[in-house]
Amino acid sequence: MSTSSRPRTRKAPAERASEIVAAAAAVAREQGLSALTLRAVAERAGVAPGLVAHYQPSMDDLVARVYTGLVQEEVREVERLIAEVAGPAQRLGALIDTLMNGDREELTVVWVEGWAIARRNEVLARAVREQMQHWQSLVETIVSDGCRTGAFTTTEPGEVAWQLIGMIDGLNAQSLARGTDTTRFAQRTARAAEALVGAAPGTLRAGSPPARLRESAETSVAG
Repeated sequence: MSTSSRPRTRKAPAERASEIVAAAAAVAREQGLSALTLRAVAERAGVAPGLVAHYQPSMDDLVARVYTGLVQEEVREVERLIAEVAGPAQRLGALIDTLMNGDREELTVVWVEGWAIARRNEVLARAVREQMQHWQSLVETIVSDGCRTGAFTTTEPGEVAWQLIGMIDGLNAQSLARGTDTTRFAQRTARAAEALVGAAPGTLRAGSPPARLRESAETSVAG
C-alpha cells in the first residue's frame, strides 16, 4: 500500500490541541515569542495552518499561553533547585547563581520579547504581570525567611525582592544584547544583594554550584 493511500489517523481534539501548543512552545524556545505565527506553528506541528487556526483561533491567546507555560516551568525548576539548599542566604545565593549562569538565554529572549509584545497584546500583558508576581513572591519568601532567622535585616522584603529581580533581569537582557557572559556579574550581583537584604559581607556566594553550597551548609551545621 502506498503512503498516500494509507488511512490517516484522526486524533482526539484534546490531543491535537496539546500537540499544537507543544509545537508553539518549541518554536518560542528556539526563536522567541515573535516567531509564533500560524505558519511557523503549523510547520512545527506538521499540520495545515487552518488546523492551527481551528484549535487556536486567537494567536494573542496562544502567545500568552506559551509564555505562561515556559515561565512557570522555569519557576518550578528554580524552586526545586533552591529547595535542595539549606538556609535563606544559601538559597538566595543559589537563585542568583542559577539565573545568571548563562544557561537560560532562550528564556531571557522569551522574557524580553514578552515585555515588548505585551504593549500590544493585553492577554500577554496580564500573563507577564502574573508571572512577574510569581517571581517576586519566590524571592520575597526567601528574603522574609532570612529576616525571620536573623540572616537578613531589611524591613522591606517585597521592595528588595523587586529590585533584585530587576537587577538580574537587566543584566541578563544587557548580556543578551551585547553578546557577553552574564556569569562574570554574578558575584557582583551577590554583593549588591547582600547590601539590599542586610546580610553580612560574603554571605551570598553566587558562582558556587548548589552542591558546594549544600556541602558548606552541612559542614557548618556539623561543626
